Amino acid sequence: MTDTARWLRERLGLATPAPVAFDRHEIHSADGYDRTRIGYTGLEGDDIPAFLFTPQGREPSGGVVVFHQHNGQFHFGKSEVAGLVGDPFQAFGPALARRGLAVLAPDAITFEDRRAAVSGVEPDHYDWLQHYSAMSWRLLDGDTLMRKCLDDAQRALSVLLQATGLDPQRVGVAGHSYGGYTALYHAAVDARCRFACISGSVCSFETRRRAQTGIVLFEAVPGLAQHLETHDVLAAICPRPTLVVSGSEDKYARDADAVVARVGGDFITSLRVARGHALDRERFDAIVDWLVDRASADTGAAIA
Repeated sequence: MTDTARWLRERLGLATPAPVAFDRHEIHSADGYDRTRIGYTGLEGDDIPAFLFTPQGREPSGGVVVFHQHNGQFHFGKSEVAGLVGDPFQAFGPALARRGLAVLAPDAITFEDRRAAVSGVEPDHYDWLQHYSAMSWRLLDGDTLMRKCLDDAQRALSVLLQATGLDPQRVGVAGHSYGGYTALYHAAVDARCRFACISGSVCSFETRRRAQTGIVLFEAVPGLAQHLETHDVLAAICPRPTLVVSGSEDKYARDADAVVARVGGDFITSLRVARGHALDRERFDAIVDWLVDRASADTGAAIA
């Protein structure tokens, strides 16, 4: 464990990953894959709903936990990863399952079916305030939203492994934007993530502060920026294979190329395009191809 991972786990009071009881619910069969609704319990006794995607007619060659984006749409979570709503270039569940991977896509706290006032994929006027309150009340209690989000992420990976029986050397995490930040920090603190795809979310604190870009709310950890920078978190994933996807016109990845260069090392594959934040066909396809290649590769011997 790196110093950064150790500091984060100790600072947050993050529990050691453990087996998680889960339930399988309804199954939807589509062209080339099955989508099963999964339910399990979080750190605070809260219900966490997720979709599990599995290829039809064959055993999965590997698996990925895909964390959904934010995009100011709290009514979209796992259903956007499923391709049921929202941006088609966020529909990683079907795309990866058709290529032979198992995918778990959970709702993040205060998104879709984890909203207090409503569930489903219709917006509610309380959505934005609920997300803000999820951070604020925890800070008042001496806790952090990051601890909750990373504990959720660890549980998601445990459920993926238990539900599929996959080789632990062939599972990783991926996400874009808010999901990319989740994947970045999760991979840094949980060595079970054998590879990570981080899209639209690698940018230094220094650059974000100077450009007044802001931070995701779960990064509101007192003292965080005094102890580490984004390159430290990215470096903590080494030597596990990592794909960093960024757009030069994306304010949330404004200096991703500089962050990657500062880390160095051949464990990082970088894809940078002259475009903005939202994914497009080129980046979507590249992410899918890379995840399939990594999950199918014999990574264990190289990074054990």
